Amino acid sequence: MAQLLFPLLLVALLVPMFLSVRRQKREAANVSTMQESLKVGDRIVTTSGLYGTVVDLDETTVDLEIAEEVVTTWLRQAIREVRADETETVVAAEHEDVTAGTEPVAEESVEDTNARLSKD
Repeated sequence: MAQLLFPLLLVALLVPMFLSVRRQKREAANVSTMQESLKVGDRIVTTSGLYGTVVDLDETTVDLEIAEEVVTTWLRQAIREVRADETETVVAAEHEDVTAGTEPVAEESVEDTNARLSKD
């Protein structure tokens, strides 16, 4: 019985390691494919969390517009993901839902505030 325990323990440890290595290779291949398929106009996020729009492409670099008329150059490997425009629409819709139920606050002058407080 003790002779079977060691090989079973090795198999139990090696199988999850093998599966995780396969998953990591698949993810790396997906990221590499995404980085190679970038095109002008794609809205992206870099590995450092910078949001931008692709304005020019080179073999190893990408020019990103990060603000109006502000263009920076990045390595293709720094691109983490291509953003879907749907996410911006969802965030904007959620913001509208939150602000839709609120009424605008009426401005009150200092004199009106003092008069109201003195009545109380």
